[in-house]
Amino acid sequence: MNKWVLSLLFGLFSLTAAQAGELTGTLAKIQESGRITLGHRESSIPFSYYDNNQQVVGYSHAIMLKVVEAIKTAVNRPQLQVNLMPVTSANRILLVQNGTVDLECGSTTNNLERQKQVAFSNSLFIVSTRLMARKDSGIQDFPDLVGKNVVTTAGTTSERLLRKMNEEKKMGMNIISAKDHGESFLTLETGRAVAFMMDDALLYGEIAKAKQPQDWQVVGTPQSREAYGCMMPKGDAPFKALVDATIAQLMTSGEVEKLYNIWFTQPIPPKGLNLAFPLPADMKALYANPNDKPIE
Repeated sequence: MNKWVLSLLFGLFSLTAAQAGELTGTLAKIQESGRITLGHRESSIPFSYYDNNQQVVGYSHAIMLKVVEAIKTAVNRPQLQVNLMPVTSANRILLVQNGTVDLECGSTTNNLERQKQVAFSNSLFIVSTRLMARKDSGIQDFPDLVGKNVVTTAGTTSERLLRKMNEEKKMGMNIISAKDHGESFLTLETGRAVAFMMDDALLYGEIAKAKQPQDWQVVGTPQSREAYGCMMPKGDAPFKALVDATIAQLMTSGEVEKLYNIWFTQPIPPKGLNLAFPLPADMKALYANPNDKPIE
């Protein structure tokens, strides 16, 4: 999306704000109520999670707050009340569908199945699904999981992929579905599972908060490439256009790359550890050409 299109979009939204009675859908709801409810994750490091002070922080959360600033302008509510609501992998789609959450930006994969239920913004991040295991565990790839306890987070695409692999390849894994990524890692850390399957960036995030980070590694042949996006109500074109335009402007201006460096190449809360995850080629391509396409 070029700068001319972005300027046109923001001009249209400014005009809409001046004519508040013409707002529709989510923007009208936000304008009338004077508040917006944002869905966030509790332990999706470094995307959306609580820091040491129980404040929500992270790469996706920072982008979502930038979107909120654009929404304030569009609805002419500079003092808009921002409510933060924790969501899980299991309930996040429902909370967007039923209107409890207006916008959710965390670590939610945009895929064709989910697009039947909610709308997705321009992508925020591209990941691969892999494994985390102890360095001395002997686990190097998925075939090593035959007959073993493996943990993943309930309601994620990793859970679906792992169960499909287990069934199709008759691997005899005992798959443990945890509430969130923090609980998944605790299951691994305490020896109740030999590996944790999840998106690679999230696995590096869990290593960053581990008691002994040096004991862990990310291994295995990637089982999928996935694009994260913000979720919002389906069928609300004006709201989606505003969210998309804001994210596109952040990416093409270089501002999002600065956020990336903060959360992936510098020390982050809670332990001040560095994920040391340099900007991948996939991400460079996304920043140059923002889009909302799923990767299937």
